[in-house]
Amino acid sequence: MIRVAIVDDDPLVRTGLSMILGGDAELTIVGQATNGAEAIGLVARERPDVVLMDIRMPVRDGLSATEELLRRPDPPRVIVLTTFDTDEMVLRALSLGAAGFLLKDTPPDRLVEAIKTVTTGAPTLSPKVTAQVIAAATAGDRAGGASARDEARRRLGALTDRELEVARGVGRGQTNAEIAAELYMSIATVKAHVGRALGKIGAENRVQLALLVHDAEFG
Repeated sequence: MIRVAIVDDDPLVRTGLSMILGGDAELTIVGQATNGAEAIGLVARERPDVVLMDIRMPVRDGLSATEELLRRPDPPRVIVLTTFDTDEMVLRALSLGAAGFLLKDTPPDRLVEAIKTVTTGAPTLSPKVTAQVIAAATAGDRAGGASARDEARRRLGALTDRELEVARGVGRGQTNAEIAAELYMSIATVKAHVGRALGKIGAENRVQLALLVHDAEFG
């Protein structure tokens, strides 16, 4: 079982998340907190595997609580789940070590998938957030210019035509389902192509793959 803690000051949000996650046999809710200060105590008592953390809360905000939690030994994986997605918040959350950043309008099945994903050590970002990370990372003139573009194209050259099509979809911030619909393939096939592409280019996650695609096309 994956032990999950929910931190949000809105009782309706906490109830809704509990109902969504409670319907999955692999997840169990070990506690709820209404602010970042309560979250610190909750994590110390219950030792959850994953914490769903809101950002803007009274008493103590979610980002400062995340920073403290992730400094502790054997910390939980923290997914920031919020209605706010400004560049500054996204990048600060990820720089603090958050395992993911999702918006509260994320579909229930995607949220459940994200929780399971971060327990494997992989990060999870909504497509919109992925696009923001890419934009921030590529803002201005990136050092290396043509050489970065050439190196990215060389690495992507190891991919098959189909893997490259999928990689470009990742680069546009599309979900596996959106890529599958566009390329007329199953979601499982898209996942397989993404996995093989990551292995071939030596990337750890979708964001790194998306940045490489960006360098190859616009570097």
